[in-house]
Amino acid sequence: MHETLTEPSWSTLLVPRLVLPLAVLLGGVLLHSMNVLITATLLPSIVADIGGAELMSWPTTAFVAASIVAATGTAVVSRVIGNRRAFCGGAVVYAVGAALCALATSFVLIIWGRFVQGLGGGLLSALAYVLVRSVFAEPLWPRVFGLLAGVWSVTVLAGPLIGGVFAGYGNWRGAFLTVAGVGGLLAVGALLIFPTGTAEDDPTERRLPVLRVVLICAAIALLSCAGVLAGPAVKGTLIAAAVGAFVIMLRIDREAMAPLLPSDAFSLRSPTGAGLWMVLLLSVAYSPLAIYVPLFLQRLHGLEPLLAGYMVAGASLAWTGAALTVASLAEEWPRRLIVAGPIAMSLGLFGVAALMAPGPVAGLLPPIALIGIGIGASWAFIAQRVMSGAKDREETVAAASLATVQQAGIALGAAVSGLVANASGLGAGLHLDAICRAAFWVPLAFVAAPLAACALGIRLNLVTGRSGLTSTLAAKSCIPTIRRPE
Repeated sequence: MHETLTEPSWSTLLVPRLVLPLAVLLGGVLLHSMNVLITATLLPSIVADIGGAELMSWPTTAFVAASIVAATGTAVVSRVIGNRRAFCGGAVVYAVGAALCALATSFVLIIWGRFVQGLGGGLLSALAYVLVRSVFAEPLWPRVFGLLAGVWSVTVLAGPLIGGVFAGYGNWRGAFLTVAGVGGLLAVGALLIFPTGTAEDDPTERRLPVLRVVLICAAIALLSCAGVLAGPAVKGTLIAAAVGAFVIMLRIDREAMAPLLPSDAFSLRSPTGAGLWMVLLLSVAYSPLAIYVPLFLQRLHGLEPLLAGYMVAGASLAWTGAALTVASLAEEWPRRLIVAGPIAMSLGLFGVAALMAPGPVAGLLPPIALIGIGIGASWAFIAQRVMSGAKDREETVAAASLATVQQAGIALGAAVSGLVANASGLGAGLHLDAICRAAFWVPLAFVAAPLAACALGIRLNLVTGRSGLTSTLAAKSCIPTIRRPE
């Protein structure tokens, strides 16, 4: 059934048949994103209780690696069991992982629990895009994406505080038990709220794509090793090997009956392919902000860790603000912002490079915000074109690929930033001169990524026009159809 409205607005999302699924989607993304920072805050308390200081980086690595693998396989899972059951399953798996962490008697069990959490979290994150396409009409997609971006800002602000409360009372296990309970409630809510009509049960191939998953895991492992091993030559070799493993996986995937990525992924001749290139490059450029800028602010300007963290959080807040501001724009604005957003991001990275070492600290706020504004102003429209331009019977795969490519870009950006930082002298120790060099070269090295995304944005607009999507989107923005879940 369909209901036709004359003009889409924010109030359209408040009708019961849309606001309840929206709340569950936001809850899933919030659960996935917030627990990353909660766990980071709890790690010192965990180590003090059960040991494992030498393995402190592994819970995060395990979580991110499992998230990428799960996000990559989301389309296959959704095809076999349907979107609703896949979302419920993701929430249950996430809750089980949290429970394992709560009951852990050694740090190795914490790592395994985080790995299980990552599998559930990756499903929840990727299915958010899939269900946006299934539940909401296309003119509402930018608004929903804006709200999803807002969830990440809530995470940045509230995650460390929640973790700090449990750590302050010496009850880190209680934090994981609480998360497990929320995951269980989310699974029940999804089961009750998401109708079976949102599923896309089309089990064309039920076999597990073992070789492709192995190649993805190999690429993740190589990038993870590149992030921790010393030596620019070693890092560069590992990053090149990771890219090679991903390219091989992509070639195999294009010939598969049930692909993990769209058949035109990273092709410059289609909106989906060009859009995924932009998603990858913008994610690569954004990831070093959270990794190194807090360190630079603390060491060069003497800021407290919490204050440095919240300065970096300004980029997330700016991302949310920009996403919500532009969500209702139509006509030529999306085309302009797809190109202008990456330019703003490049200017922000250049400003951070120029001002980080000399200061002043207050002068860093505008370029940090500009990075968030750039990605926030363009992200929803890029995602919209990736999903709208998908080939027949590849709509679910295209939607799920957004989270997969974003996670891959974050991992690649982290590895490359480590390579640049070590080449600047940071690998030899946190000496002042090395920190100053790294504070300049790390952000400057990533200016090229959003500039390349800008060129791809021009290409995306061109192929979108050729495929007829521009006129289609414009027509839909005038007379949208709100899809009623059945």
